[in-house]
Amino acid sequence: MTSQVMLRTAYRGLMSKSVSSQRMSHSSFAGKVAIVTASTDGIGLAAAEALGKRGARVVVSSRQQANVDKAVTLLQSQNIDVTGATCNVGKGEDREKLVQKALERFGGIDILVSNAAVNPYFGPIMDSTESVWDKVLHINVKSSFLMTKLVVPHMVKRGGGSVVFVSSVTGYQPTTTLGPYSVSKTALLGLTRALAPELAQSNIRVNCVAPGLIKTHFSAPLWENKDVLDDFKRQLSIKRIGQPEEIAAVIAFLCSSDASYMTGETITVTGGMSCRL
Repeated sequence: MTSQVMLRTAYRGLMSKSVSSQRMSHSSFAGKVAIVTASTDGIGLAAAEALGKRGARVVVSSRQQANVDKAVTLLQSQNIDVTGATCNVGKGEDREKLVQKALERFGGIDILVSNAAVNPYFGPIMDSTESVWDKVLHINVKSSFLMTKLVVPHMVKRGGGSVVFVSSVTGYQPTTTLGPYSVSKTALLGLTRALAPELAQSNIRVNCVAPGLIKTHFSAPLWENKDVLDDFKRQLSIKRIGQPEEIAAVIAFLCSSDASYMTGETITVTGGMSCRL
């Protein structure tokens, strides 16, 4: 067999495996259980939907019961096996209640998408107060770690798992009016790298997604301001803001077996904004 024939044969084999993998990827979460924090709107809800449509059983959460009920009804209408619980991730008892909900309803935990975040302050960073910093770092960083610490033993029992933190492009390029929030999102990049080597020993992957400006209620103060929006668009290759579903697809990829050789990584999804750290 000539080298050219061998190469063609190998290429056809690789393509066949690739097609087979693509066919399987849609159902790659069958039997998996996913907790998604702050998942009744925006990126969190889109992530829960993306995972559920690919076969995962999903636990959604919000601080308000009415929001949880609405999200559960929506996802059930799409034939997603879902339950929900109220959860303020800043409270230990709420975090434990959320984990217990997953265990009681679905029997285990395989995936955590840590999406919950707050931003109580807009303005110059030097005018921000200690209480602002306490709240931002507690919810956006500390609670993300503590939520991970709670689910890891249950992932170990299942033979492994996947954790995805939702950071932000501001973690790379702080926005002048979002100083404390930006710093908290930079911290998530470091938390991802710090956890990944240790948890890899238990077959748990830890990755991160850093969205650009996405059209959600949370980011409305930015995209509803024409001057701010125009400034963002000037920095983008794709001249529009993103949609939650576009981030959810990346989250689903990071949780899937298609990303089985990825840990400690952050994927920026920004429409082409240059990100440096």
